[in-house]
Amino acid sequence: MAGDLERLLAGTRILLRPGGYVFTTVSDGASLPEGVRPVVTVAEDEALTVVCPREEADAAGLPYENAAAWITLEAPAGAEAAALVAAAAAALTGAGLPHDVVSGFHHDHVFVPEEAGERAVAVLRALFRSPRD
Repeated sequence: MAGDLERLLAGTRILLRPGGYVFTTVSDGASLPEGVRPVVTVAEDEALTVVCPREEADAAGLPYENAAAWITLEAPAGAEAAALVAAAAAALTGAGLPHDVVSGFHHDHVFVPEEAGERAVAVLRALFRSPRD
């Protein structure tokens, strides 16, 4: 199992997406404002949580507190995906970087404070021993 995780770590591509992304909400039952194309949504009892580009939230007048950098972990398929996410989260925590992890069907995604995006990528590249993408 450890060898499988090592293979997974070594084969993971780390992609820092351009721009800032924000966590905001849309009232329960309301539709998304025109021009808002979320990258993540979470249906919660209180409201729909939306992660979208900051510019889209600003244009729609959606409230948010902080902007985040969006990092995608493109890993080879494997049963150790949960271990990969745990390793990434532990490395970021160890570096003192707050983060939110979202798992999609194809990839895992990490949101860190926008100003810490490059630092988080460096921490993850050290963990994953990934070549510069």
